[in-house]
Amino acid sequence: MTTPGWAEVDRYLVDTLVGEQDSAALTANKAAGLPPIDVSPAQGKLLHLLARTARARRVLEIGTLGGYSTIWLARAVGADGRVITLEFAAQHAEVARANIDRAGVGDRVEIRVGAALDSLPVLAEEDPEPFDLVFIDADKVNNSNYVLWALRLTRPGSVIIVDNVVREGAVADERSEDPNAQAGRDLIDLLAAEPSLDATVVQTVGSKGWDGFAYAVVNGAGD
Repeated sequence: MTTPGWAEVDRYLVDTLVGEQDSAALTANKAAGLPPIDVSPAQGKLLHLLARTARARRVLEIGTLGGYSTIWLARAVGADGRVITLEFAAQHAEVARANIDRAGVGDRVEIRVGAALDSLPVLAEEDPEPFDLVFIDADKVNNSNYVLWALRLTRPGSVIIVDNVVREGAVADERSEDPNAQAGRDLIDLLAAEPSLDATVVQTVGSKGWDGFAYAVVNGAGD
């Protein structure tokens, strides 16, 4: 008897527990030539549940792509919630806008186009209400910068999630010359040293292979 592989197990879990997978969004992303780097359906459902657990009503997403993860987060915040998502590429943002509107959550999602490190200072100057959850899934070399900005835009108790940290184990190889793996190590060092954050990294396997995400909670004065 052959033991099922990661992808087969993922399919079983998704079919059993996830249900509606917004396949129309993934199909539209593929047709538009977007890279197939969306979170998996199981990971999308996890983001949704984490946002609900945090009772998030304001979410900041850094890295929209085609809006697949955005849809999961927008459903979690509810009709009175708000998701602001930052996307570098105008074409990706256009595809995402169509996907999000088709999913029926367009009225609670704002897409801002441009480099996130340009958009974040503008957002901070607007002095918005703190975000309850920040999901970071953009260019990996800037992950530490994004986390520092997330700290400015959140409150004690807010959650910060950073995707694609483990890099098939390369993050643990201090000799790796992969800039994304090096950025992952820098991020973990930051999370370990930053007194305003309490964090861990969870490894994941499945249809997206071997990777993992950082999960951090913003500390309060008494923590």
